[in-house]
Amino acid sequence: MSAIVIFTAVAIAQSMLAVAMAIASIRMFRGPRAQDRIIGLDALYINAMLMLVTFGIGTGRVVYFEAALVIGMLGFVATVALAKFLMRGEVIE
Repeated sequence: MSAIVIFTAVAIAQSMLAVAMAIASIRMFRGPRAQDRIIGLDALYINAMLMLVTFGIGTGRVVYFEAALVIGMLGFVATVALAKFLMRGEVIE
């Protein structure tokens, strides 16, 4: 009984994350300003990270959690670099 509930919850979460990724992609491609595009990219990598976590919960494999951790770290660094580029026009001083 509990396995069915977990797999159903994971499937529902994955479908909702897919919708959220589609909406974030639309914001990333059609954003009126560069700041909107960066926020769309930020939301997209967070949703991708959560999608990998749900895959890991569904399959029970550790590799998905490790990939989600790498995506989280690289996404944070990319967001900070893009924000610094928008503020000053250069990343490395």
